[in-house]
Amino acid sequence: MAANELEMDFLRENVRKHYTKIVTDGAGCGCAPACCSPSADAGPKPQSADQVSQALGYSADDTAAVPEGSNLGVGCGNPLAIAALKPGQTVLDLGNGAGFDSFLAANAVGTSGRVIGVDMTPEMVSKARLNKTKGGFHNVEFRLGEIENLPVADNCVDVILSNCVINLSPDKGRVFCEAFRVLKPGGRLAISDVVATAPLPPALRQDLELHAGCVAGASLINDLQQILRSAGFIEIRIEPRPESRESIRAWFPGRGVEDYVVSAIIEATKPAGI
Repeated sequence: MAANELEMDFLRENVRKHYTKIVTDGAGCGCAPACCSPSADAGPKPQSADQVSQALGYSADDTAAVPEGSNLGVGCGNPLAIAALKPGQTVLDLGNGAGFDSFLAANAVGTSGRVIGVDMTPEMVSKARLNKTKGGFHNVEFRLGEIENLPVADNCVDVILSNCVINLSPDKGRVFCEAFRVLKPGGRLAISDVVATAPLPPALRQDLELHAGCVAGASLINDLQQILRSAGFIEIRIEPRPESRESIRAWFPGRGVEDYVVSAIIEATKPAGI
């Protein structure tokens, strides 16, 4: 195994441990490790997962429409707002967590549609499946797998959703090649993620806590555009959200990460003729 493969496995395991802790211990929410946890200092009152999600663009109806425990507040935007889902579509949720976006997508595509969630953390998949049963969702399934090697057939998905997950991957080129493979011709990406607006200093880039916290693994916008083009996508749109810097500042106070990364909307299309 090449050294870079070992390094990628190490990063994946670090992320897996981080999100296992979130689902098993309730260790905070949001991309930062403790934004929903009580603080020992006299800082602002912690927010609930629903409050975090509503600040990111979800409605109170959205957060009330899913089984309790589905929303962990681990996103950085609302990909459903740009997905324009229609009844009967097949949707893939990359990094499904406890099922929040998957369940909202299931409501949008209806009983004639289908939602597949993929997550590499066994505890997250188990939690999502439990929530599926609690909510009586019959058009959703959750699969254990890495987003770099999707357990999904070719040309079967209409829309791919993802919320603050792809930045965690050490091989984003592989992620988007896999996304291209499973999309139907004309299928689309509707993604919220963290992107870099300037190169991160080595001290930040190499920090494992910042990597698991959705910062250190962020790609520069131009690099991400090239990765998408190389995978075969067209109609690429990456729209940074500068207003997100204030929220990102709260993820890791005093670290200055907000000077380098923002959340963004990422859209792209698989050509219809392929």
